Amino acid sequence: MTEPAILVSGETLVDLLPDRPGPLRGVERFTRRAGGAPANVAIALARLGVTPYFHSRIATDPFGEFLAGTLADAGVPARFVTRDPERRTGLAFVSHDDDADRGFTFFRERSADTALDDAVVPDEVLADLEYVYVGGVLLPTEPARTSTFSLVERAGAQGCAVFFDPNYRPELWPDDDAYRTTLDRMLALADVVKATPEDFAASRFADDDPLDVAAGVAEAGPHTVFLTRGAAGATAVATDDAPWPSGTVTHRGYPVDPVDTTGAGDAFTAGVLAALATDVAGQEAAVATDRAGDGSTPGPGDVPSLGDALDFANAVAAFTTTAEGAITALPDRAAVRAFRERHG
Repeated sequence: MTEPAILVSGETLVDLLPDRPGPLRGVERFTRRAGGAPANVAIALARLGVTPYFHSRIATDPFGEFLAGTLADAGVPARFVTRDPERRTGLAFVSHDDDADRGFTFFRERSADTALDDAVVPDEVLADLEYVYVGGVLLPTEPARTSTFSLVERAGAQGCAVFFDPNYRPELWPDDDAYRTTLDRMLALADVVKATPEDFAASRFADDDPLDVAAGVAEAGPHTVFLTRGAAGATAVATDDAPWPSGTVTHRGYPVDPVDTTGAGDAFTAGVLAALATDVAGQEAAVATDRAGDGSTPGPGDVPSLGDALDFANAVAAFTTTAEGAITALPDRAAVRAFRERHG
């Protein structure tokens, strides 16, 4: 079996989905779903045929057992998943408006993932990876914050690219200054960033023009920025330092009738990572075949284009919005291929 080319690191939690749109005060019943942006990304990659390593810390309570089982059922390796009997599972109550856009109410005090330890991932593993993915939800909380920065710094020292999603949740941060300081530090270490304009609303990159937002973020450190805009599609900006052609590319997105947008951004991230990871034989060929649409197989080290990555990622994300749940709605490669054919 080929060793993974990607390590996904971060939180695993339980999403509680309401039985109706509107404020939580009017909701009587919730449905349990596995969630957490990194867990979503890891499972999405596995379903797309690009199984990653996953690095997380999970409680041993009943919710934790549910999460561990969900990851195992998805075929995500547990090598870097540790269990914590002293802490609980984090919860996120999801609310939906009439357009399926969602909000979150978190219960994360002493959750297992906030005690994430990067020491379980050795340098020799990082040296063999193409990408390490981290998100922003654990960054407000110690010791996970220190551990995440340590992992990113060690990955960079080993020549592994860092992929960062700010995933800004204002209710988790003590104030805007703390977020801005942390964001600037992480952007200086990141190679690729995937975000929404809202992730930068409280930062120095805030702007009404998405292109200006993406360009400003690219100047802060990363060579490539993917900026998603929901139903309006996505934009990618690459600098001259990128390993693929520099420039700006925009994709209008795929038209769908959304049921639940929870996890769509994570599905997009998985689509981008699957398209950009080029050094794994078989996985590389599968992604490129989807890009080319002609059954062609690339040679080792072929460099994808931003346009190819955007198209594939937008299809994965759009498909995910057509069913409920962040993880249960994630497609496999055959489903994405059929979706693209229907909307081609």
